[in-house]
Amino acid sequence: HRMFSFISMNWKGRPLTSYETVINLIRGTTTTKGLSIDAQLDDGIYEKGKTFSEKEMLKLYLERHKKHPNWNYTIKPQKA
Repeated sequence: HRMFSFISMNWKGRPLTSYETVINLIRGTTTTKGLSIDAQLDDGIYEKGKTFSEKEMLKLYLERHKKHPNWNYTIKPQKA
């Protein structure tokens, strides 16, 4: 999320004519402090409208962030 504004500035005024153009502009984004972004196109086909039960969600190892924990979290590998 921190990089959205930098991405927007990088592609400002450029026509987003293809996925390749978008990916290349995202990849070319850097900050003055040297942060950069890697991006790749995910061309997978996914089932729409899939839902998960509360029981299934509890099986996930979610590390919720302090700010907006329902929106911001990291999914970690399950413990063996």
